[in-house]
Amino acid sequence: MEMESKKSKLAPLKGYLIFFVLLGAWKIACNMGIWSSYLLPPPEKVAATFLKMLENGTLFVHIYASMHRVVVGFVISAAIGIPLGIIFGMHPRVYDYWKVLFNVIRNVPPLAMVPMLILWFGIGEKSKIIIIILASFFPIFTSTLKGIRSCDPKLIEVGKAFELTRLQIIRKIIIPNAVLDIAVGLKLALGYSFRAIIGAELVAASAGLGYMISDGKEMSRSDVVIVGILVIGLLGVLCDWLFSILVRKVSKGKAVEAYD
Repeated sequence: MEMESKKSKLAPLKGYLIFFVLLGAWKIACNMGIWSSYLLPPPEKVAATFLKMLENGTLFVHIYASMHRVVVGFVISAAIGIPLGIIFGMHPRVYDYWKVLFNVIRNVPPLAMVPMLILWFGIGEKSKIIIIILASFFPIFTSTLKGIRSCDPKLIEVGKAFELTRLQIIRKIIIPNAVLDIAVGLKLALGYSFRAIIGAELVAASAGLGYMISDGKEMSRSDVVIVGILVIGLLGVLCDWLFSILVRKVSKGKAVEAYD
């Protein structure tokens, strides 16, 4: 029993072991001179750059710029995608008219729209937020649509037996049944939002983590590039963790392993 309890305590740490292995390999490769410090700076140089950017506040400026764009675009996508998913899920015949158009737009990478969006809206915030909306809308919409369509017809029949109105059936039976699907769509959309905004900032921005990486490349500062990459990864993990907590609270004890 003691051995099993120790193993259960150590289990969460196994996922972090690979990071120490990679860090050690990184340090060994730098010490052996396999790559020049210009291409692959040593870990201590990257750590020093990270601390310096924290001290002078530069890193916070870029993080705020990217996170602000992600949050605005993500909220707009959710405000549009969830209601549309509910409407089309309840009216599949109406969705048949829009299905082909949505599939065409869904298969166009958002970053392919960057040149046109810059021409139409300039390099300001509008073009970047639209890119996030294009990237995050469809995971939210399709998951909501799936959740609405997958509602058990027997539950709807029970609602009718209790003489619930159509609106009450939607509000008390269909939407609660789709909550987990909506949650996983929101979680996926958040990841897509990060990918889209970094790509947009690499092309046209004056602030943001993507801009920081691009600027580091132009200035031949590979340490700045690595800092930007690591910060993006950490922010993504943090947001994913917070969203998983939210999913568990919303699910109210339902099985959510498939959504983690």
